[in-house]
Amino acid sequence: MNSFQFLVAVTASCGGLLFGYEVGVMNVVLVMDAFRIFFDLCTWDGSKLNADGINIEDKSVKDKVPFYRFITSSFVLGALCGALLASYLGEKYGRQKTIMIGACIFAIGGILQGSSIRNYIMIAVGRLITGLSVGCNSVLCPTYISEVAPAKIRGTLASCYQLMITLGIVIAAIINAIVWYFTNIKPDDLNTPRTKIDAEISNFEWRFALCLQAIPGIALAILMSFLPKSPRWLCSKGRDEEAVQILAKLNATSVDDELVQSELKAIQEDVAATVAAGSSSVAELFSSVIRRRTFVVFFIQLFQQWTGVNVIMYYQSQIYNEMGFTKFLSTIVLPVVNNLVNFISTFPGMWGIEKFGRKTLLIVGAIMMMIFHILTWAFSTQTSKGEFWKYLSVISVFLYVFAFASTWGPTPWVYQSEIFPLRVRVKGSAVGTMSNFFNNWIIAFVGPALMKMWGTRSFLLFATCCLLAFLFASFFCVESKGLNLEEVDAMMSGKAAGKA
Repeated sequence: MNSFQFLVAVTASCGGLLFGYEVGVMNVVLVMDAFRIFFDLCTWDGSKLNADGINIEDKSVKDKVPFYRFITSSFVLGALCGALLASYLGEKYGRQKTIMIGACIFAIGGILQGSSIRNYIMIAVGRLITGLSVGCNSVLCPTYISEVAPAKIRGTLASCYQLMITLGIVIAAIINAIVWYFTNIKPDDLNTPRTKIDAEISNFEWRFALCLQAIPGIALAILMSFLPKSPRWLCSKGRDEEAVQILAKLNATSVDDELVQSELKAIQEDVAATVAAGSSSVAELFSSVIRRRTFVVFFIQLFQQWTGVNVIMYYQSQIYNEMGFTKFLSTIVLPVVNNLVNFISTFPGMWGIEKFGRKTLLIVGAIMMMIFHILTWAFSTQTSKGEFWKYLSVISVFLYVFAFASTWGPTPWVYQSEIFPLRVRVKGSAVGTMSNFFNNWIIAFVGPALMKMWGTRSFLLFATCCLLAFLFASFFCVESKGLNLEEVDAMMSGKAAGKA
């Protein structure tokens, strides 16, 4: 891999940074006092609000669960629609240009959220718009990377997208923690709330955190303008001369080099077969040749969500509070630590995806996650017996996040971007992404009620889902490590031998 290939992959992966920041920002914003007061979720009296924003002495205070469902699920609904649009836009305008458009849309959505009036609708619309961007780019960023990356490190480079998601979550957590600290807690005494109960509370904290999304959105749009178009997309549009120039630049050699000509020939043959078969349609995803791949990407993304990762990422402050930690630890310290674990743990996954293969990571990861979910539940039942059990519970959560981030975090995104033929690659990836966001939406919608009714027993449900994910990976996934995209297509079509 040369420096230009690395630069292209990392820049395109920054689409994941937008996704991660949007996920991470809401975890702390939802528990900011000014945010809860602004939207009439509770009243400020200096001491009577618990960590969930409920006035312990006032039973008339609004239940926050429906509101949280509304604004959290609106983002996921937008992402679902964005994934649907990605197929059309990515084929018509190209991967690179559509990612740029999506980044600009993300910036607009962030500004709308931060400028919200005292109405649920405006912030929900803002999150819907950012969701459109994230959904579209979640299809196209991994696809774009897989189409410009060399086969032997394609998995590593494509998994950069997941790395950037985790980095975005970390950045959001740190920024929000700093803002929350200086606007909610007196620095000389971390456990003392404001003493001036009647003083107006500034809305700067949550408006700043949400508006800040515009910066990475605009930055991504600018950076993408310097990157090349996908050579495979160019060939599909009859622009072979441009494609060979880009292939030469990506491989740091001349257009006459044997490697460049070999790659170009393989792409041209794939395009020729596509043209001979006519234009693709959604119905083709369910044809006898393609339907197995459609089935696999739909369920691999379904299981990624039902391992429970986004219940932890969206509502981790509430989970830590349920375990008995203070508001300061639940809102600032533990989320930052957890998000750092999530980020750092992605690096072993980027290495392991080419060392051990996609299928191995899925199988091992599912077993590890199931074990840690069970341990989290078991330890949480003992937290009343002392601090030791509380910390064992949170360590189990961190270990689960490690297991997820190093296996099921990056692998589904890599897998869905490489197993479809060129003619339906974006459409097939869109199916996987729509499955991801649809199940993400279900999780976001039922998560607050689930945690309220079941508490930490919810981890047993997710442990069961991890068991099902293990069985699915064992029997339905194939190994695509080390193969170029045309070889993966041949293997999935039964034209070449491949490992099951």
